[in-house]
Amino acid sequence: MQDYALEDRTMGRVIAEKAKRIPQKTFLIWKDQKTTYGEVETITNRYANGFAARGVRHGDHVAIMLPNCPEFFWTVWGLNKLGAVAVPINTAAKGELLRYFLEKSEATAFIVDEEWNDRIAAIRDELPLVRRYYIHGQNTSGWIASNNTSSVHPLSSIESDDTSQPPPDRVAYDDTQLIMFTSGTTGPSKGVQCPHSQGHAVGRALTLNFGYRDDDVLYTCLPLFHGNAAYYSVYAALWADAAIALAPRFSATRFWDDIRSTGATQFNTLGAMTNIIWKLPPGPHERETRLRLCMAVPVPEEIYKEFQERFGVTLTSVFAMTENFAMTTFTPDDPAEKAGSAGKPRGECELRIVDDEGHDLPPHGVGEIYMRPLKPGSMMKGYYKMPKETAREFDNGWFKTGDRGYLDEDGYLYFMDRKKEAIRRRGENISAYEVELILCRHPAIHEVAAIPVASELSEDDVMVYVVLKPGESMTHADVVNFSSEHMSYFMVPRFVEFIEKLPKTASEKLEKYKLKLDAQERRAQLWDREKEGIVVKR
Repeated sequence: MQDYALEDRTMGRVIAEKAKRIPQKTFLIWKDQKTTYGEVETITNRYANGFAARGVRHGDHVAIMLPNCPEFFWTVWGLNKLGAVAVPINTAAKGELLRYFLEKSEATAFIVDEEWNDRIAAIRDELPLVRRYYIHGQNTSGWIASNNTSSVHPLSSIESDDTSQPPPDRVAYDDTQLIMFTSGTTGPSKGVQCPHSQGHAVGRALTLNFGYRDDDVLYTCLPLFHGNAAYYSVYAALWADAAIALAPRFSATRFWDDIRSTGATQFNTLGAMTNIIWKLPPGPHERETRLRLCMAVPVPEEIYKEFQERFGVTLTSVFAMTENFAMTTFTPDDPAEKAGSAGKPRGECELRIVDDEGHDLPPHGVGEIYMRPLKPGSMMKGYYKMPKETAREFDNGWFKTGDRGYLDEDGYLYFMDRKKEAIRRRGENISAYEVELILCRHPAIHEVAAIPVASELSEDDVMVYVVLKPGESMTHADVVNFSSEHMSYFMVPRFVEFIEKLPKTASEKLEKYKLKLDAQERRAQLWDREKEGIVVKR
């Protein structure tokens, strides 16, 4: 592993060093195309210079809403070489949530795939700050600027200039590289300001702790706008001088073909992915691979031994957040009896388990997980233009994760649940607050409470309790259809229940635990859109 001093942990300097030292080494495998580290340097320089020629400057915010594709790397890293801030947008975002992301991030340009023309057209008049649109795809004829101050260009025009020399290097390791939005567990989504050095802290730690090598191929089918793919696959590959094999999305039927064709040696799974892969029909194709490692979040304790034996891999894991890094790692060298844990800190941070009164708990005491970084540049700079929210998350230098768990006597962390109001579905953290906020915009709805209901595939499905305004009426399907129009597909409720009033305390605080118990007891009787045959499109 090539190490880098803290001041050199910028995308521009890391890519340039690798292009000089290992120019012919493959970095990216995408379908039938391979791109070397040397080519990455050239392409990203062209993108950087192309953006600069069109007025993008150090500190500008540029939103990016692209599917998994090579252009995702080129745009983000090209912008980063200028010191511009990339704002990855969840490709499922639409309506009010998409407008919120663009407005809150103060993006002045928007790089977006042609597939989402209709979504942008629906909100374009509400985006006065966005002055330029860059369209990824073959057809830009349907894209019409909303006012006289914005313009539309094909993304391909950015690289058309033969300007492959690196731009002037004016970027510092602690400059903001990305604004990545959280799931908004206790309120509106927060824009996490990630410095250049944060992703490199992740890549360095994973390479050292998991033993990644320069002959590894790290496969990811997870979306690049998520921290898992961006930090825990891509940056790990960069730090190991390894290759990243990128797939458009997770497909159970295509998974093993992808693993074989790319020569993958490692892959990550999130939540239900692990069970889906485990439940695939077994066969010799599972062992006709180069696989040796799998990072599963969480480690499947019940099938820990069987999973490794069946697929010929060693399981690893982490406990991490968008705001920081791999606070703990479960490594290939950890004992099998610690399976089910997220590992332990490896010198990057300290952990505490704290009760509701702020007192430290002994081993096996369940409380909120507090963390404190031990190395500079490994954590967020704060939430963008949300100083009160930023301050609220810290307690005398300790970051309050909002998650609950316990440490055993050997310092291994066991995650229990989320103290914050989040619903975990298919690897996505869903804000109950945002589901409620969007649904309450329906003119017939008075109040909404969103809760998690255990899914058959592990993790959660979304359920909403809906209180209608006096004299109004809606069907269960009406709630689903409105949700489908105004929120990301993975947020759309599966279960819907109409209720006269929500249970509350004397001080009007919502008692969601009562709703969770009610849903659990009546699970078989709940109105279920899947049983009704209602399909939500992406």
